[in-house]
Amino acid sequence: MGDVTTMTTTQRRRPELAAFLRSRRARVTPADVGMPPGLRRRTPGLRREEVAQLSGVGVTWYTWLEQGRPINASPQVLDAVARTLRLDQPEREHLYDLAEVPYTHGGESTALAVGPEVQEIVDALDPSPAVVYNARYDILATNPAYRDLFFVPETLPSGGAVRNALWTLFTASEEDCPLVFRENELPVMVATLRAAYGRHVGEPVWEDFIRRLSEVSGHFARLWRNGDVAPPGPRVKTFRHVAVGELRMTSVSMSVDGMPECRVVVYRPADEETSARAARLREFRRQRRARKIPPLLGTGSSICGTDLWS
Repeated sequence: MGDVTTMTTTQRRRPELAAFLRSRRARVTPADVGMPPGLRRRTPGLRREEVAQLSGVGVTWYTWLEQGRPINASPQVLDAVARTLRLDQPEREHLYDLAEVPYTHGGESTALAVGPEVQEIVDALDPSPAVVYNARYDILATNPAYRDLFFVPETLPSGGAVRNALWTLFTASEEDCPLVFRENELPVMVATLRAAYGRHVGEPVWEDFIRRLSEVSGHFARLWRNGDVAPPGPRVKTFRHVAVGELRMTSVSMSVDGMPECRVVVYRPADEETSARAARLREFRRQRRARKIPPLLGTGSSICGTDLWS
């Protein structure tokens, strides 16, 4: 049954690949690639033989590819064709998908910031705690409720580095960590990180992050060596807060258009008791603002330190 499904998928992709290549070829003019227009040109864009020549592949091979014949294409050849057809990154990824070749990003491909529209959406989700993570658990946007939940003050010193949830959780002491069941939650987060890492192996920023966190946290290093892999998904997490006690929150993840591998994570109370405590936490925040009280000291306070947000 699996072979039949694979065959059917391949058979459906080939005509799509052929149509996609023809449409991209039709929009590239000879002038775009530095070629003279020539006489009696009936093709709206480049000819097949011109694409083959500019891409350094055989005319017959490219013709078969554009005809949707069952031939194999290497990443190097697809890259050459993509350059000739002037494909942008989404189009290049689409080409790879249709040709059934794994796509590898070049260089640092992890988002490090969000636009004002995304930040406005995250803010509008308050009083539900919300955060935008990239695949490396860098914290790209938060709202006040999230900062309450994780003891993060409303204004954090800017040290030029992107703050990271894994770095915070693995370098905080057990007393200061907002997660109650670290022995259950942290392995899942590391397994989710490893699943994303497979798409970024060799990228300097990723390799440096894993090396540095392994050096400062033996716990992370041990979990990383386990090699476990898990996808992100909804979970019930228990947080502790010095002002209101424990809160059981259900996390829900949503992807962000235009930001590959980023997700908005929203936390909702998992029971009525947590709903009541969350309401008290919001009131605590309101009173703190009204009285201009500085961020909490004691339990959770070290999480606010800039060294933990490296």
